[in-house]
Amino acid sequence: MRYAIVIEKAAENYSVYVPDLPGCVATGVTIEEVEQQIKEAISFHLEGLREEGLPIPEATTLCEYVQV
Repeated sequence: MRYAIVIEKAAENYSVYVPDLPGCVATGVTIEEVEQQIKEAISFHLEGLREEGLPIPEATTLCEYVQV
């Protein structure tokens, strides 16, 4: 599956979340690290949903940039 992620710069690191998977978050010192961390977090999150017999949310978030 392919999910959109949002990476935000914090004071001394980065944080990332998955809009389509509430509660699925990660942090890292670099963008590369945070991307790896969120991949692992998504896998863990989906595994937990499967174990609980809960539905796997579809990826519905769209990402676009606008120039102003």
